[in-house]
Formats: sequence, structure tokens, C-alpha cells
Amino acid sequence: MASPLIVIPARLASTRLANKPLADIAGQPMIVHVWRRAMESKAGRVLVATDAEAVAEAIGRAGGEAVMTAKNHRSGSDRVFEAATRVDPEASHDVVVNLQGDLPALDPKLIAKCLEPLANPAVDIATLAAEIKEEGERTDPNVVKAVGTPVSPKCLKALYFTRATAPWGEGPLYHHIGIYAFRRAALKRFVALPPTALERREKLEQLRALEAGMRIDIALVDTVPIGVDTAADLERARTFMSAFVGALKAE
Repeated sequence: MASPLIVIPARLASTRLANKPLADIAGQPMIVHVWRRAMESKAGRVLVATDAEAVAEAIGRAGGEAVMTAKNHRSGSDRVFEAATRVDPEASHDVVVNLQGDLPALDPKLIAKCLEPLANPAVDIATLAAEIKEEGERTDPNVVKAVGTPVSPKCLKALYFTRATAPWGEGPLYHHIGIYAFRRAALKRFVALPPTALERREKLEQLRALEAGMRIDIALVDTVPIGVDTAADLERARTFMSAFVGALKAE
């Protein structure tokens, strides 16, 4: 991997939490926190892809790079592809990371962990998962489960992703973390594929890649970052980040 490009897609038209990228967390818009976590990873160039001038302006004020994209993308991956194509038409960045814009408390080290499976040239897409420890998450449809076969002690080859409790029987279940590292050619192929029946049924776009025969490997990590989808999630992130910022000021 010579040169990863980290792209953070951000749109204002969230159905569950209005203006989510601009939600204030510890005095800064959420999207700025995510951009900062990406910069702290030192894993590659960081870009915010958005359909809203207000988001681009917030990133600009923080000293970051943003690019305007179309409003009608069907998924974050499509927005990421447009942004990568616009800023790097010659494909000098051979890997593109799709980093969700609602992970303000992300451990920056997770971005580097997500890149690790791509050391295997057979892998098209890499992502992350952590073993589920809380009993309620095993049956929670909002917690996506990753099902795979081990290829090393800390890596699985993905077989399926589901909102159901799977696989059946004794053994660990894995909480999928929605960060993806695409080989550039794999991203181009993926966004050109039509949505599949399983993708629409589960509402999980990564199933499109699996159905097309693309290989996804999953690096196993020990922590799940706080994701913000609802007002309750936002309050939880605010509490966590306020304590985090307060600790930094005290040092």
C-alpha cells in the first residue's frame, strides 16, 4: 500500500438525526472531531466529501480539506468514489478508506488496523470487527454481525454480514465496525454494481461485494467506537468527548 486516501462522507439529510455532521460535541462540529481522529492516525491524506457548504466550511475553518459532491448519491461509498475521482483522477492513491462521519471518538489506530488485511493481494476490501461482550448486542438488529472463517488469529475472511444473531451455536459473535479500506480498482468495481436483493433486505451494502465474488477480510480489534445515529447516541458521545477534552486540558 503506497498511498491511502481517507475519505469521510458527510451529508446533512440524515433521516434519524438532522444536521448530524454539524452537531456540537465539546464545542466543535462532530465532523471536525472525525476529521481530527483521521489526521491523528497519520495513515494517509484525509478528505471530507460532502453535499453541504456548511460542512465544507467547518472543515476549512479547522484547517482540513473538503470537496463538494452530488446530493443524490445512494450510499456513502458512491460519495467517497466521486470525491476520490475528483481529487485524484490519476489514481495515485491506490487504497481508499471510507471512514464514517459519525465516529467522533474513534481510536485513530483503528484506521491503520483496517489497512492491514490488504497486505494480502487476494483481498479486495478490508474492514473491522470486535467480539461482542454485551449480551443485548447479540440480538440487537442495529448491531451488524460479521460472520467469517479465520485466516489468522486476528483476521477473518468474510462470509456474510447480518443484523440477525449469527452464527448459531456456541462461540463468539462479532460486531462489525463500518470502516472500509478499498483497493482503488475494487471501489470502482463496487460502485458500478447494482444493489442486490440481499443488500436491500439487510440494508447492508457490503453484501453487494460478497455476492459479486469480491473478497472482504476483517481485522479483529478490541474496541467498538461510539457511533452517532440517534439523539441518545449524540448525548453519549457528548459525555464521552467532554470528559476526553477535559482530561487533555488537565495534562
